[in-house]
Amino acid sequence: MKKTANEIKDLRLAVLIDAENVPRNSLKSVLEEAAIYGTPTVKRIYGDWTSPNVAAWKSALLENAITPIQQYSYTTGKNSTDSAMIIDAMDILYEGKTDGFCIVSSDSDFTRLAIRLREAGMKVIGMGEQKTPVAFRVACDKFIYIEVIRGADEPQKTAKKAQSPKKQTAKVKAEAAAAADRGGRAAKKDEAAENGIPESIVKLIADSVSDIADEDGYVFMGELGNLLLKKQPDFDPRNFGYKKLTSLIRAIGRFEIDARQSDSGNTKHIYLRDKEN
Repeated sequence: MKKTANEIKDLRLAVLIDAENVPRNSLKSVLEEAAIYGTPTVKRIYGDWTSPNVAAWKSALLENAITPIQQYSYTTGKNSTDSAMIIDAMDILYEGKTDGFCIVSSDSDFTRLAIRLREAGMKVIGMGEQKTPVAFRVACDKFIYIEVIRGADEPQKTAKKAQSPKKQTAKVKAEAAAAADRGGRAAKKDEAAENGIPESIVKLIADSVSDIADEDGYVFMGELGNLLLKKQPDFDPRNFGYKKLTSLIRAIGRFEIDARQSDSGNTKHIYLRDKEN
C-alpha cells in the first residue's frame, strides 16, 4: 500500500553513515535533512576509530548522539566499513523496528543494499557527494547531494572575502560587464536558461506533466513531485538554487500555475499545466 505524505514524514529511519566516504562537517546537516523524511531512531556511523584520520569525529558524534561502530581495516587500501554496514542494515531490516533507511555514503558498493531494502518495502534515502556513481543514486527512492544541504560554497565565499579590495573591485566590474553582456542576449534565450535551469530538467518536468495530466492538462504539484523522484531520484530543486518545486516551476515560465482553495478553505492545492501543450 502506498504511504501518504504524513505517513512518510512519520517513518522510523535507520541512519547508517560511512565515515570513510562522508565529510565530517556534514553530520549535522545530514541528520537535519533525514528528520524531514522521518524520525532517526537508529543513528550509527562506521569506520576504523583507531585510525588518526577519524579522531576528529569525536566531538561531532557526541553533539549529534551518533553511535560509532568500530570496523578495523584488515587490508590496506580497502574500505572496511562496507560489510559492517550491510550486515547491520540486514539485521535492522529483519528486526522490523524501522520503516526506512538513510544510507549516507558516496560509495557505489551500497547499490545492491539499497535495491534489496527497497525490495523489502523499505523507503531508502541516499545521501552523498556529487561524485557518487549514478548506480547508487538511482537505486534509492530519493538521493540528496551533501554539497547542497550543507552549502559547499562557503569555503569559496571565505576565500573571495580574503581577496584584496583592488582585486575584488576589478572582479566585480568584470562580473558586472559579463552580466550586462548576458542581459543583452537574454531576450533571445529561453526564460528557464536565464535562471540556470538545464534544458534536460525542463524536458523532464514537461514530459512528466504530460504523463499524468487530466483532460484539462492540469497536474497536482504533489503528484508531479512524486513522479519526478521516481524518474530521477537525485532530482531536487535545491540543486538549481530553488528551495521548493513550486519556485522552480515558476522560474521556468513555461507552466501555468493554479492555486486552488481546498474544500475546508484552510489550505491551497497547487496545480499546473504546460502552456505549450
